[in-house]
Amino acid sequence: MNTYNIILYAMAIMAVIVFICLFKFKAGYGYLRGGLGGSLSVPNKLGWVLMEAPAFVFLFAMLVWFFKSGGADEAAAGGSDPVVISIIAGLFLLHYFQRSFIFPFLMKGNSKMPVGIMFMGMVFNTINSYLIGFWLFKFAPAGMYPTSWLWNANFIFGTLIFLTGMIINMHSDHVIRSLRKPGDTKHYIPRKGLYKYVTSANYFGEFVEWCGFAMLSYSLAGLLFAVWTFANLAPRSKALTEKYIAEFGEEYASLGKKNMIPFVW
Repeated sequence: MNTYNIILYAMAIMAVIVFICLFKFKAGYGYLRGGLGGSLSVPNKLGWVLMEAPAFVFLFAMLVWFFKSGGADEAAAGGSDPVVISIIAGLFLLHYFQRSFIFPFLMKGNSKMPVGIMFMGMVFNTINSYLIGFWLFKFAPAGMYPTSWLWNANFIFGTLIFLTGMIINMHSDHVIRSLRKPGDTKHYIPRKGLYKYVTSANYFGEFVEWCGFAMLSYSLAGLLFAVWTFANLAPRSKALTEKYIAEFGEEYASLGKKNMIPFVW
C-alpha cells in the first residue's frame, strides 16, 4: 500500500506540473500538429490503438486475476460484492474498449501522431489503470462495495454522469468526423451539439465521464483521473480556441465560445 500511495501522490503532483507546462508547450497532434511531441510519427489510427489499449488490457487482466487468484472470495468475505466491483471496472473498460478498438477506426484522413505523444499516453494509461485496478481489486476497504452500493446515490448519479459524458464525447467526435467529405483536407468550424457553446465539446464530455467515475467509485484513484483529465485537456482546449481564432479570425471569435466548459470557461 505504501508504494501505491507514493505513486498516487506523485501522479497528483505531476498533474499540476503537466497542467502548467501544457499552457506553454502545445501537445502536437491533431489540429495542433507541430507542437510538443517531436518529429518521429506513426499513423494516427495505430498511434491511438497503441496509446489507449494498455488501459483496457491492464485492467482487464487485473479483473481476470481478481477472480482467479481468490481476490473475489476475499472481497466477498470482507463484505464487498465482486459483481459490484466488476461493474465499476466494466464502466472503465467500456470507455477504453471504445477508445482503443472502435474510435481509431472511425477516424478519417491520414494524419500522424508523434511517437513521443503516443509513448507518454501509453505510460499514463498503464499507471492510471494500475491505480484504479489495485484500488478496486486489492486496496479498497473491506465492505466498501456491498450489493447495496448499486442503489447508493453516489453510484446512481455517478453512473448517469459517466454515461452522459460518454455520449457527449462520442457525439462530439461524430460531429468532428462529419465536417469533411472524403478527400477534403480543409478545416471547418464545428457548430453542432455542444460545439455551439465550446471549442472542445469532446474534451468536455470526457471530463464529465471521469467526474462521474470518481463519484461512482468514490475513490482517490478515480478523483485523480478526473483531475488528470482536466490538467491534460483544459490547456489543449484553450490552445485549440487560439488556433481556430488564428485561422478563422472574427468569424470564430464572434461565436463567443468557451474553451471547454459551457458558459464557464
